[in-house]
Amino acid sequence: MKKTIRDLDLAGKRVLIRVDFNVPIVDGDVGDDTRIRASLPTIRYALEHGALVTLASHLGRPKGQHKPELTLAPVASRLSRLLDRPVRFAPDCVGDPALEAVSSAAFGDIVLLENLRFHPGEEANDPTFSRQLASLADCYVNDAFGAAHRAHASTVGIVAFLESAAAGLLMSEELQHLGALLGKPERPFVAILGGSKVSGKLEVLENLLERVDTLLVGGAMAYTFFKARNYPTGTSLVESDLVDATLRIEKIAHDRGVGLELPTDHVVADRLEGGADFETLDVTDEAIGGRMGLDIGPRTSARYADMISRGRTVVWNGPMGVFEIDEFAHGTLSVANAVASSGAMTVIGGGDSIAAVNKAGVANRITHVSTGGGASLEFLGGRTLPGVAALPDLTVT
Repeated sequence: MKKTIRDLDLAGKRVLIRVDFNVPIVDGDVGDDTRIRASLPTIRYALEHGALVTLASHLGRPKGQHKPELTLAPVASRLSRLLDRPVRFAPDCVGDPALEAVSSAAFGDIVLLENLRFHPGEEANDPTFSRQLASLADCYVNDAFGAAHRAHASTVGIVAFLESAAAGLLMSEELQHLGALLGKPERPFVAILGGSKVSGKLEVLENLLERVDTLLVGGAMAYTFFKARNYPTGTSLVESDLVDATLRIEKIAHDRGVGLELPTDHVVADRLEGGADFETLDVTDEAIGGRMGLDIGPRTSARYADMISRGRTVVWNGPMGVFEIDEFAHGTLSVANAVASSGAMTVIGGGDSIAAVNKAGVANRITHVSTGGGASLEFLGGRTLPGVAALPDLTVT
């Protein structure tokens, strides 16, 4: 168990909180503030306990260069509105601008630093850059689960230069819920994996097969499994170099008595756009021709919904189709509603899955919505997350 912010004495301390404010910016404003809202409990806790709060985050992939379109200034404005109090914005995350912003602030104030990734030292986990960040604080809190799978200066390196460090409330909640999936989940345990590629989920597939009772596969990743079975795939996304890997996954599932379920019907179209002509076919039907599969079919949706309804623990990562286009959203929305109605302990992760439950209007009926797609996958895949490993364990006396 990791030490949390509740274990720190924050009164009269400068605390640097690593948050995940990697949010979409649309026309100079925050397009979706879900991740900002998720950090509010930790920020409020630090303020209520007398700390001077400095927030650090990345935004996008500027690759060590200052890119005005990736400034965190719009985030400062949105955060100020959400907290109903001023948020000072530092025009840089290290050096004199950052030092001046923090030194001129009082306890109970909030400073948001400029984009960490404007400096190459962040992603390189450079000790000099880590030391510069640490000079802004007396203690460190990591509340950025979405970045915990990255060994960067603000998630790992900084810890060595401060006397006290801990997990934030969001980080702690993520570890608690995801840890429960790896511990002793209530059964039946149903996992749903979708999205575009098998390659990004091979490790999590193998690791989940050690734990789940049923694994439902959807999305474009299903077509690599179909290729291994010599089913017609048309122009669907297939990772031919991973055909053997999918055969191995199916054998592992069979040997362990896990129900690995694939779609039996799908929605196909000749182009990926709204208004395209589409048709529902059995996955073995050669009539797919040169078309591509873009959603699971209604028969598969009903079968998956039935299996989800029997689960007592359900984890979902990745859509069943191209749900952003209404014609191909039915399978994903069906799964979203089934997960929400299951009565099980439910955990979803990944931006697409979060968008899907929001689109379906059922986000408030999910037990835990993970803010870290890549991080949650790597955690469930059995990997140690560097940003978590760097934090001290709680000493029980």
